This record gives sequence, structure tokens and C-alpha cells, in this order.
Amino acid sequence: MKKIAIIGAGISGLCIANLFKDHKDYQVTIYEKRNSIEMEEGYGIQLSVNSVKLLNKMGFTSFDEKEKFNPKKIDFYEIRNSKKICDLDISKFNSEDCKYTTLKRSKLIQFLKNKLDENIIKYNHSIEQIDYDKDSIKLIFNKNKITCDYLIISDGVFSKGKSLIASNKSKPIYNDTIAIRGSISRENLQNINEENISLFLGADFHCVVYPINNNKNCNFIGILKHKLSSNEQENHNLFTESSFVKNIKLKLSQKVSQSFLQSLQNIQLFPIFVSKNLYNPPKNIFLLGDAFFAFSPSFAQGASQSIEGANELYECLINNNNFYDIRLKRVKMINSRSNFNQFAFHLSNPIMTTFRNIFLKLLTNNKKFLQSYLGKIYKS
Repeated sequence: MKKIAIIGAGISGLCIANLFKDHKDYQVTIYEKRNSIEMEEGYGIQLSVNSVKLLNKMGFTSFDEKEKFNPKKIDFYEIRNSKKICDLDISKFNSEDCKYTTLKRSKLIQFLKNKLDENIIKYNHSIEQIDYDKDSIKLIFNKNKITCDYLIISDGVFSKGKSLIASNKSKPIYNDTIAIRGSISRENLQNINEENISLFLGADFHCVVYPINNNKNCNFIGILKHKLSSNEQENHNLFTESSFVKNIKLKLSQKVSQSFLQSLQNIQLFPIFVSKNLYNPPKNIFLLGDAFFAFSPSFAQGASQSIEGANELYECLINNNNFYDIRLKRVKMINSRSNFNQFAFHLSNPIMTTFRNIFLKLLTNNKKFLQSYLGKIYKS
């Protein structure tokens, strides 16, 4: 029996553990540095049909319908006047059992965790050292030594596991943007279709509002261009400091209406770090999720790619295929689209925004373009 050690109990780590849990030739253990998996309400995520199809293998069809939502369209708006530009029918990519889905991240984490035996997850295990040779991998957690045949590192964008094997050759870089996350009740939403995803485009800023359950409670995420000095990037307490939060809210008030800003609740700020390059780890060591590659959030594929990557790695280990080469091609495609989206969403020149809006109207109704730009991602 092959032993698989997974570092990190996020979406990708829990997904691949679920895929291997009933395979008699593998024994899976997740090592989580915290003393529990955070189940606070948290923020929303979007799952395109490519990931919902894979989740269905894990029993997602039994997920409580009240705790998720299936938006049919993405409505594009200009922030400065709330004028609708056009809409995109994402339901065209749906099938009967696989539909574009929005929900709270915590609900998905809870679903995946509940599918596993309790003894699979070992808490309070912070990785300190990774030693490896051609025959085995040795891990040290809090002075406890563990040996495994395969190591899967899925502990996020600032992966400690990755840093131990990569010698800081693949550190994430600050994307000059800040994510502003919060929630908003549907009573405070005006002149938008609460059944859809609403995407507002503005100068150096865009934001998205979408329902996350059948009560139509809504998630808000804004992406704001904001420079940070090297010292500020290293200051992990900066984003909870009252003066900094006040400054960001002031910048936000120049982008959205005062009434909209006042209706936002549970506001949290996060610096956006993205991967600059890809790192191919040693034999029998694998990276998943943001540890493999962290995208700009402007294509809403973060959670979906964590799920998709977990399934790809499972298939590669079972069939003895090269995971890195398969994932590399996929990641490059999605990363280019994410970067282009952010560029287009944040245009500030009036002439360029006019042309962007014209092209949006044309392209959102062009079947060939949609199949190429979205279909290759959503329907893989």
C-alpha cells in the first residue's frame, strides 16, 4: 500500500483525499497546521461546470440545494453610471447535472470534510522539514518524523511546504491589487438582476456581486489597484490596521456610491499575490491549488482549478502519467485569460472603454468566440 501525505486541508487537499479515500492501494493522510478547519461563514466562490462535474463524483449532487445558487447570466455594468453594457448567458455551458454554481466557500469545505473519516486529518501539524531521495520522502512535523511514498503540497499561495523544496525559487509576487471582500443583503441592491452575477467595470477597479444561496444572500468582491511598498507587503498586520482600512475605504468610496458602500458588511481586505513562474518539484512530490500556481482572481477560476487539479493529479498517479506537463498547459491558458480580463476590466481611458464595451456586446453573442474563450475552460 502506497502512503500519500497531503499538506494543507483546503479545497484541493480535501478534494484529492476524497478521490483516494476508497482506493485500497493508497493510504491518505492530511496534515493541517491549524487546530481545526475554519468553518466561519466566510466569502463566496464560483464553480464553473468543469469543477461541478468533478465534484459530482464525490457526491455533490446531494449537496443541500438551499445552500447554493445557479446564476444564469453575467451582467456587465459601468461603475460610474451603473449603466448595463451587456450580458453573457453562462447557462449555455450547463448540463442537467452540471450547472454553474455559487456558494459559500465554508459550505464546500464542510461538505468535503464530512465525506472523509475523522482520522484522515491530523491537526496541529506544521511542516518543518522535507527530505527526499529516489525511494522515499521523510517529513518532520513538530519533531515528529513521517515517511511517505507520495507528498502532495496544497497549503496555499504562501506555501511553506513549497518553500522547503524550492529554496524560494518560485515566490509569489504582489499583483498591485487588493481584494475587498464582504457581504450585502439583496434588500440593498437596486437596479440589478439578483438572479445573475453582476460585474461592474471601472477605472483601476472592478467588483462582482452574486447570490450564494437560495435566500439570495450576496457576496461582494472588489479588486482595487493599489501599490504597496516592500515593507507593507511584508507586514501581515497591515490589512487589519484601522488607518490602512480607512484609506482603502476612502478609495473605494470614489469608485462606488455611498449608499452601496454603507450597505457592505463584514468587509475584509486581502493583498493579491500571484505566481510569476511554475516550479516542477522532485519525483513523487506534487503541488496543488495556489501552491502550484496562484492566478489573478479576474476569471473566477481559483476554486474550480483547485478541484480540477486534484482530479488531474489523481488520474495521473493512478495511470502513471506526468502531472506537471498536463497541468502546465492548462494553467498557462487560464492565467493568460485572467490577466487579460483584469486589464480589460480596469481600463480608464474613455476612448478605450468605449471600444471595450462595443467589443463586449459583440463577443458575448459570438458563439465561436465564447466556445473558444470560455468553453475550453468550462467544458473540459
